[in-house]
Amino acid sequence: MSITTDSPRTADGTGTGTGDLRADLVARATDLRPLLDGNAELTDRERGVPADTIEALAGAGLLSLMQPARYGGLQTDFRTLLEVAREVGRACGSTGWLTSLLNANAWFVGLFPSRAQDDVWADTPHARVAGVVTPMGTAELVEGGYRVSGRWTPASGCAHADWAILGVKRPDADGTADAVGIVLVPMPELAVEDTWFVTGMRGTASNTLIGEDLFVPAHRFHSVPDAVEGRYATPFTDEALYRAPFVPVTALVLTGPQLGLATAAVDILLDKAPSRGLTLTSYSSQAQAPTVQLAAAHAASLTDSAHLHAFRAAADIDDAARTGRFPPYDDRARMRMDTGRAAVLAREAVDIVCSAQGASSFGESNPLQRIWRDIEAGSRHAVLNPEVAAEIYGKSLFGIRGTVSALV
Repeated sequence: MSITTDSPRTADGTGTGTGDLRADLVARATDLRPLLDGNAELTDRERGVPADTIEALAGAGLLSLMQPARYGGLQTDFRTLLEVAREVGRACGSTGWLTSLLNANAWFVGLFPSRAQDDVWADTPHARVAGVVTPMGTAELVEGGYRVSGRWTPASGCAHADWAILGVKRPDADGTADAVGIVLVPMPELAVEDTWFVTGMRGTASNTLIGEDLFVPAHRFHSVPDAVEGRYATPFTDEALYRAPFVPVTALVLTGPQLGLATAAVDILLDKAPSRGLTLTSYSSQAQAPTVQLAAAHAASLTDSAHLHAFRAAADIDDAARTGRFPPYDDRARMRMDTGRAAVLAREAVDIVCSAQGASSFGESNPLQRIWRDIEAGSRHAVLNPEVAAEIYGKSLFGIRGTVSALV
């Protein structure tokens, strides 16, 4: 089964061939699925994405979707990232997660001053960036920049990165736009502590980064409050991609792999049911059993609905970037609601498939158990928290704004 749910508004977001490029990139991801699927069990067991997988993704251009074209990147849009991460996630949730997050961190770099972008890519155009934007470190103002210390986790993709984006607080700047920020640090300056012992998304190797008294030049600091309000430091204001709204992007990039996991689960059900009997019934084929038919219908419809919510958020984000119109609070609240809802619907679809397939879903040789573990973990990322998103959105519908979280 291949879910192709589309939104007419996003078939080609710019009218300049984006749709053709998107289709080509998704096709490249599809071509890689046999390799990714073949490595999925190893990725999970060894708690890391194999080097040949990363090399294949990079060789296909799938890790440069959000990198500025000035440095050789593809500089696409968020619908494209969503679809590529979905396709990769159909084969391996952890690999889909890294595909999305490594690209998203490249987008964050594109918001920084040009000098910071040059630091990352001018001499090493294939450099990759991991990161933790949650302010888990501190920054102290010193001559020429900041002294930064902290422990940042979970740092998805850090095993494959050359740079890291790290969230920091500045106690000396309380009440200003610089009180919270993100900084750019070369990976060799950081220690990596192996802390990612989890049951889902094991292969992301989202370990802990440690830095102590690191000097960060002033141009490698970006205010988060400024970013939340669409005030970016990049001088390249004609580049539409880097006008997209910060918080909706931060949430959306987490949904693509989960769309892929839900799609993969439905695929497994439709593939296996016809040749399996329904235990302790007279049905020799599950596909003939109304209970399984209904489960397939509900799981497929939930997966479609997850796509529609995520695609709408992507359309709103890409439209805002293209037009240069920063979306108002209420629109951003709905985008965050859409992303949280997409994650919940995808998770529910996987749960239905596992129930329809019974206890065998959790056999170690059955990929459903890995899909279930990955989506149970990934869909609970704090930025996707559906109840927080619902509270933000529900309040906004009554004109109540800014009382739940600054991240809208």
